[in-house]
Amino acid sequence: MATPKPTTVDEYLTGLAPDVRLIMDEVRAALKRGVPDGEEVISYSIPAIKHHGWVFYFSAYAKHFSLSTPPPTAAFEEFAAELARYKRSKSTVQFPFDEPVPADLLERMARFQAGWNETASRHVKNK
Repeated sequence: MATPKPTTVDEYLTGLAPDVRLIMDEVRAALKRGVPDGEEVISYSIPAIKHHGWVFYFSAYAKHFSLSTPPPTAAFEEFAAELARYKRSKSTVQFPFDEPVPADLLERMARFQAGWNETASRHVKNK
């Protein structure tokens, strides 16, 4: 029987192995510190945070967790130097589980992306 798809971030996290859950709890906390007013949702069966648009998706895999966002990828561009050591594409960064969670970086990136989204949404409304 297929495992039911999670409908909340808590359900997603509950389905993880305990050691991975601890890491993902730290990731979630860092993102929430960066976007305290952000809305947690499940999209494409993985957790995401929204604030005037998508901030980040965050998901666990076998050896890493990923942070991803649909365009615009403003935070990935703004923090490119700090992200250079990680495996990445234009819209996704992979953080290995065998390294400490860069919580401060995640918090700053989330704050930046949420602020960018907020500014962009005000600009669209003022047109």
